[in-house]
Amino acid sequence: MPVNETLATYSDWAYGTAVVIYVLAMIFFLVEQAMHRAPGKAKLEVEAKQLATVGGPAELDDTNDTEDTDDSDEPEAPKADRGDRIGRMGFALLVLGALLHLGAVLARGFATERVPWGNMYEYGSAVCLVAVIAWIVLIRSFPVRRLTAFVLLPIVVLMFLGGTVLYTAAAPVQPALQSYWLVIHVSAAASASGILLVPGVASVLYLVKSANEKNPARFGRFAGRLPALDVLDRIAYRTTIIAFPVFTFGVVCGAIWAESAWGRFWNWDPKETCALVAWVIYAAYLHARATAGWRGTKAAAINVLGFAAMVFNLFFINLVTAGLHSYAGLG
Repeated sequence: MPVNETLATYSDWAYGTAVVIYVLAMIFFLVEQAMHRAPGKAKLEVEAKQLATVGGPAELDDTNDTEDTDDSDEPEAPKADRGDRIGRMGFALLVLGALLHLGAVLARGFATERVPWGNMYEYGSAVCLVAVIAWIVLIRSFPVRRLTAFVLLPIVVLMFLGGTVLYTAAAPVQPALQSYWLVIHVSAAASASGILLVPGVASVLYLVKSANEKNPARFGRFAGRLPALDVLDRIAYRTTIIAFPVFTFGVVCGAIWAESAWGRFWNWDPKETCALVAWVIYAAYLHARATAGWRGTKAAAINVLGFAAMVFNLFFINLVTAGLHSYAGLG
């Protein structure tokens, strides 16, 4: 099947432009983060009320108010107002980058007349797009806009590697991948991986802030500017709840496709095994939260471990090891 080279070129241009805009958005959000003061009790109460509107009881943790606190209800200085304006500009850039990113994915699909996740470059692009969209949705529900730079950092790194080291010219997929399961299985895997990037970053920041609570000299004012521990914990938990069923569906679909292609539901291929390990870790995280009530450092550490397993599966398994999935270059 012929490839529309014009659309493929437009897709590459949109991809590169999206990366540049994401970098610019990161700069704006870093400036907003630098201009933000550590929240005092009045600020924490506002964040708690916002969390209550999202659902669940709002819990305040007085230990989060350890440095640079201000108990007054007076409005912040014009410096904070400028920071807010810069943050809104960064958000506008983020949305623009997401639209260009979406255009790049769609143009690649129309250029090849197939789903646009047939190789590592396309799969990584789809994962990053899902992560950006998930974060944009979360910004509308949680007071975490100023953390966008930390979420964009792994996305920009992944997209840079995808556009350079992993780039593949637009072309039809191999015959082994010309199956409707490519649409179902890989779309579920990409969606779950993209969403799970968000709780991974949130849990890392949780561990940073928690460590700073025990030793304020470790991360200093940086940790003081992070949202309350309860906010980070809720983001990690709620996004994982959404992504885990999608991830489970993707694993099940992969087993069915394996039986159709290779005659067995499970082959203990390195990629299958690593996906199972990640699934078990996330299942343990959700089980611990639901039964043992883990909401602290232990739960965050499990979530970070699950995220590390996902990244390991995405890059190391695909690029270093050899297995049944090696020919595909898929995530």
